Amino acid sequence: MNPIQTILTDYPIVVLDGALATELERRGADLNDSLWSAKILLEQPELIKQVHLDYFRAGADCATTASYQATIAGLTRRGLIRTQAQHVIQQSVYLARNARDEFWADTGAAPQRPYPFIAASIGPYGAFLHDGSEYRGDYDLSENRLIEFHRERMRLLIEAGADMLACETIPCLLEAQALAKLLTEFPDTSAWFSFTARDESHISHGETIAECAAFLDSQPQVAAIGINCTAPRYINGLIRNLRAATTKPLIVYPNSGEIYDAAHNQWLGETSCDAFGMQAREWYEHGARIIGGCCRTTPEHIHEIAQLIRET
Repeated sequence: MNPIQTILTDYPIVVLDGALATELERRGADLNDSLWSAKILLEQPELIKQVHLDYFRAGADCATTASYQATIAGLTRRGLIRTQAQHVIQQSVYLARNARDEFWADTGAAPQRPYPFIAASIGPYGAFLHDGSEYRGDYDLSENRLIEFHRERMRLLIEAGADMLACETIPCLLEAQALAKLLTEFPDTSAWFSFTARDESHISHGETIAECAAFLDSQPQVAAIGINCTAPRYINGLIRNLRAATTKPLIVYPNSGEIYDAAHNQWLGETSCDAFGMQAREWYEHGARIIGGCCRTTPEHIHEIAQLIRET
């Protein structure tokens, strides 16, 4: 199944949702924990559903699940038994689906809106480590070890009814290669792959975004390739480099432009997403066709995208 292709057949853009974890924090949730947003799956699941619902109401065509940091290893390390950890991971999909169903029942099949889909988040191995390495990719694991780490979560999310996977915040080509190989074990499932970048040409670990896109371009289950959790100022250049290396649809959902300090669990620097809708229009004109927001973006930012691109 490839819901991105389905929507782009009839609509000019797929509008993604925005940040989940930082939006939960904005609403009072305490995420100072190694489980990050997965902590709220245990404590306040209805708050996660409400955030999904608010993004749909803002104009999002997709809900990205709260499974980014929900792993078997992380949850069992926290004290859950394996069956409990499995349930928590699958609950992230159920919450998103319930929000989608509630939104669609209230809205109806409006002709200007495609039927929303659920993308199950597959965060990188470094997110489990919770030491900032998800933005460096310097963990020393083989491709096979990475596949073993990701396999059960991927299976659980698919079995819970996710429409596709979001392999996101990938810092290094090796992890993308591992995830792409693992994806072939689930032949009816599609996924988008999005990397974090250090500049307009290189992902966090140092490989070029063009090299990563060229590898993924030949993978039939890859529905889109792009960038997330990267400063908006780099996006136009990254899109240019992506377009030169792939014919796949391009996905971009940058963060606010601030920098996360993993050692002190805080965001530093100035925001650069005050005109997010206008920036999104520019990304669309450069070739991006799936656009949303990552850390520190809000439903208001997603509403700007929907208004300035899809509704004009």
